Amino acid sequence: MSLPLSKQVEKAAAEARTCGRLLQQAPRSEILRHYASLLKEQAENIFAANQLDLEREDDANLKKRLKFDLPKLESVLSGIETLAAMPEVLGTVELATKLDTGLVLERVRTPIGVLAIIFEARPDALPQIAALAIKSGNAALLKGGREAGQTNALLFSLLREALGTYAPAFHLFEGREAVESMLKSKDIDLIIPRGSKELVTYIQQNTQIPVLGHADGICHIYIDDTYEQSLAQAGDIVLDAKLTYPAACNSLECLLLDKNLSTSFKLNLCRELVSNQVELRLTPSLYQLVQSQPFFQPNLCKPATPSDFGYEFGAAILAVAEVDGLEAAINHINTFGSGHTDALLSESQASFERFFQGVDSSSVYHNCSTRFADGFRYGFGAEVGISTGRMPPRGPVGVEGLLTYKYRLVGAGHITAPYGKSKQFIHEPIKVQKV
Repeated sequence: MSLPLSKQVEKAAAEARTCGRLLQQAPRSEILRHYASLLKEQAENIFAANQLDLEREDDANLKKRLKFDLPKLESVLSGIETLAAMPEVLGTVELATKLDTGLVLERVRTPIGVLAIIFEARPDALPQIAALAIKSGNAALLKGGREAGQTNALLFSLLREALGTYAPAFHLFEGREAVESMLKSKDIDLIIPRGSKELVTYIQQNTQIPVLGHADGICHIYIDDTYEQSLAQAGDIVLDAKLTYPAACNSLECLLLDKNLSTSFKLNLCRELVSNQVELRLTPSLYQLVQSQPFFQPNLCKPATPSDFGYEFGAAILAVAEVDGLEAAINHINTFGSGHTDALLSESQASFERFFQGVDSSSVYHNCSTRFADGFRYGFGAEVGISTGRMPPRGPVGVEGLLTYKYRLVGAGHITAPYGKSKQFIHEPIKVQKV
């Protein structure tokens, strides 16, 4: 008779911890290369499994996230290959101090331990997350959505094949009951949820285990009056931030326009957004401005309500407000933002330095799209998620964010008793080689 699911999770977490210690000594980059080669070989079977999942799903928006096609596979492979080629960071020394002659203290990077990664809909998350865990020497319990069951099962079976004798470091589950068991496990060190705001909030409120992630992705762009001559560039940046993937957590949700920008700049930017079928939620002065324009469309130009600010639309909808200068923009972002990613479009370096210092977000940009907030785009190979908390790791979390450290002290018969009397500590920093 099979074990109850709660017992299965408990057993899997214990196995993962034991095998994870062995994984730290494994040829992890070779495992990643093997996994990439298996994914390439089985591409057609993966697409066929994904088609079965798609055929069972009626929700059009969910289907977009559920689809695993050639471009997504190529993106996954690129990330895995990037990770495999990265220098080894596990076991490296990040700080060293000579306490006394023959007594050296080192801080050494080590894995966190056992991760529980709970993700919805997107099957490409499974290989990306697993690859990061392998590279960082962490074991993992993965909980995928039932809607991607066929795709996840095949992707996971190929992962276990690539891991070989280290396969018990990874386990795959489905269903709400598995989540409940993970939230209570004594063998899980960190939970990483990837999914809806409701999922993330529920997990944060129902476990004593540390949670890495974010509930909302409310990203802003503020355009100041020094950017007056860069309308075309501003339009490109705003459209990219809003439309390349409106449902993404790094998509633009609120555009702030300096009140000293010219009327023509504001109108031309609004016109371009409307022509690209972006629904604008405009504060009173801006709504009054566009209402008499030829491009005005009642279904795309609407008065903003207070609830439009601090809201993640996840669609081609954009809140637009006028603000009275840089400090007002910073205050607006810190009031309504979610600590994810916010950008300033300005020709003033001094203004950006103030913006960077003043905005409390994990990623703060100058003259570029918020959509760059991504582990692959940051050069991390992939990401397990984006963290908007104040404690590290912050922003897109790659290999470095999945490591903690131990202190290693090497002496030659040293004891503490003489210090403070006949002996003094040297405390001399030792230069360490940066990876």
